[in-house]
This record gives sequence, C-alpha cells and structure tokens, in this order.
Amino acid sequence: MLDLKLIRQDPEAVKAGAAKKRIPCDVDRILALDAESRALGQEIDGLRQRQRRAGKEISQAAPEERPALLEEQKELKARLKTIEERQGELKQELHGLMLLVPNLPAAEVPDGADDSDNVVISYWGKPRSFDFEPRSHIELGEAQGWLDIERGARIAGSRNYVLKGDLSLLEGAVMRYALDVMVEKGFTPVSVPTLVRTETMVGTGYFPGGEDQAYRCDERDDLCLVGTAEVPLTALHQDEILASEALPLRFVALSSCYRREAGTYGKDTKGLYRVHQFLKVEQVVIDVADDARSLEHHHSILRNAEEVVRALDLPYRVVNVCGGDLGQPQVQKFDIETWMPSREGYGETHSASRFHDFQARRLNLRYRGADGKVDFCHTLNNTVAASARMLIALLENHQLADGRIAVPLVLRPYLGGRELLGRALG
Repeated sequence: MLDLKLIRQDPEAVKAGAAKKRIPCDVDRILALDAESRALGQEIDGLRQRQRRAGKEISQAAPEERPALLEEQKELKARLKTIEERQGELKQELHGLMLLVPNLPAAEVPDGADDSDNVVISYWGKPRSFDFEPRSHIELGEAQGWLDIERGARIAGSRNYVLKGDLSLLEGAVMRYALDVMVEKGFTPVSVPTLVRTETMVGTGYFPGGEDQAYRCDERDDLCLVGTAEVPLTALHQDEILASEALPLRFVALSSCYRREAGTYGKDTKGLYRVHQFLKVEQVVIDVADDARSLEHHHSILRNAEEVVRALDLPYRVVNVCGGDLGQPQVQKFDIETWMPSREGYGETHSASRFHDFQARRLNLRYRGADGKVDFCHTLNNTVAASARMLIALLENHQLADGRIAVPLVLRPYLGGRELLGRALG
C-alpha cells in the first residue's frame, strides 16, 4: 500500500506509475474521499470540544437552564453520530481503493504491455546442441516410469501429476540442495504454514486482485493455500516493531505451493510447466527503509538464485520485467528464464522482486531506528528453486542419447553419489 501522503503530494506520479503497469486505479476519487474525511474529522473534533464544554456548563447551570443545555447536548450527540457514521463509510471506501493502487515502478523498469516486452539483461551458458533427437521431459518421464500425468489427473484433476522413483528423488535433491545453499549463506530456515488467513494474502499484496489464482477455504475457515512461501515468511512479524539492529532478517523456506492457473487454459497444458501444485524454496529479506540497501539486496538475492542455476549447469537468461508484466506490489522484478529444449526457448523459473514499504504498510510491519523513530520495513523475495520447472530443465538439458539423465555434480551427494538416473531406453 502506498503512503496516502505520497498520493496527496504527487498524484500525477501515482497515476503515471499505474499507467506504466497497466493497472487501473482512481486517484482522483481517493483524493476526494480523503479531503472529505479529513474535513469531517475537523468537524468531529469541534463537536467533541463543544460536548465537553456543554458538560461543564450543565454541571454548573441553574436548574431552569439545564433543560435547554441538555437538549443542545442531545443534538450534538446525534450530529456527532451522523458525521462519524459518514466518516466511517468514507474511510471504508478509501481503504478499499487504496488497496488497488499499485506500487510505483522504478525508473529502470522498461515500458511494455506484457512479457514479450521484457528486456534481456544477461545470458549464461549456451543451449546444448544435441547429436541425437532429444526427448521432452514428458517423454523421458513416462518412458522411465517416473511421471504419471494420467493418474495425477484422475486423482486431482487436470494439471496435476505423480512423480515416482528417481524423479521423485531428483525433486527432493534439488530442493534440499537449494535450501542448503541458502543456509550456508546465512539465511534462517523456516518451516511455515501453507494455509494462511485472507488478511495475510491482503497484507502481502496478493488480494485484492489475485483471488482467482488462489485456492480458498472461505466458507468454513477463511483460509487460503499459498502460491509461495513469500506470503507467510513476509508476514511472520506482522503488527510488530522490530529493533533496527536485528535487521536485516533473511529467511528461507521450503514449502508446497498451490496455484489455480486461472486464465491460462489452452496454454502449456501438457507436462510440468504450468501445474497446480509444486515445491519451492523461497528467500525473503526484511530490512530498514533504505532504497539503496533494498537495491543491493535485490541484486544479492538474484545472484543467489543464479548461483544455484549455474551449479546445475543450466543455460539461462535474466530479464528486467516491463511495467505491464510487473504486477501491483513490485517496485522492480528480475526473472530468470532457463533454457528448455522441448520449448525451443527459455521458460521462467525464478522471480526476484523488491517492494520497498508496500507490503510492510499493509502488514503493519515496522522497526525502531537508533533515533527512536518508528518506520515501515522494506521487503524483498526471490525463488531459489521451484521443483516442477527445474525438473523440466534438468531432464531435458542433461539427458543422454539412451534416455538416462546425467546428474549434476552438486546433486550427487543427495542421490547416494549416483552419476546417472534411469535405465537405457530401447
């Protein structure tokens, strides 16, 4: 959520930021509601002062004067109730509109309407040239008996799957390797709930606007399955005031994630690219309100993810996400897109985002500085590894002509030292 003072001071900048993100918001209505609410607030203060004076006058008045004073007090009370109710309505509408205002994108965010306008800023590795006809991850997984999409769909519907044997072990190896890398870097491992309250989804910026992507248990429990551990990790200190000397907080979590993938029907319907459930290792940073430090953290968490992808010997590129593909909460986002031979292109596997105080304001997540001043924290997050898409890249990039999979060196300790997975296919 943006600071209302910022909207008052520079409404045109807020409008320009929303236009860059292609996100509609009614800044003029917000300003009008704010002005009316503040005017009513002044009137309420005046009426309360009059009430206090009238109370003293009644206690000191002669008996014959009291009826008139009591009647005036009654009228003041009724007027005050009417105005307070009106102000409550204004504040409720104002809060709802404020939740829809997008964060201001950084100047470095490129213009553009969608992901086709994202700007490539670096490449690492070269896509492999095969001297045989490569198989897709689906062909490899099914031929090895590792991937069962049909039974996954029978159990849980489309875009679900079952991993068996070595592919299940490979998933566990990738996740544990990514987690261990982050722990070695000083991140605190956290096991978090994957069912959270609606207010937590609002606090992290996923609601309103992202309800159609979440699995919700509204009728009985007011709970939502998270699409990323970012949500519970960022909200871990909601409504708290942290000590500045305890910052930054660096958290990492391995969790199951759930996404409805609404609006993507007909896109990537086969295989593991766009699925409803997967595992993910997520890194989150919470620090003081310093734009320069946030930018340093942003590049640092991006490097963390790049190190993991490089260690797995997977070609990738980094893109600077354009305004139209950025989303509401982010100031800036970098995506890592990993080479996937069956797609004959790069597919998104990681997203690194910084938010400044946008999430912290919604979560009431604050810190007390050395000067005693309380301010809102800055937050950031990034994927370290997401299982389903990483499995696509690993299977397809490291396949051998006979259908076996070469295990990257860093994963071998997690697989009993094995160098190859699977059997030679006929």
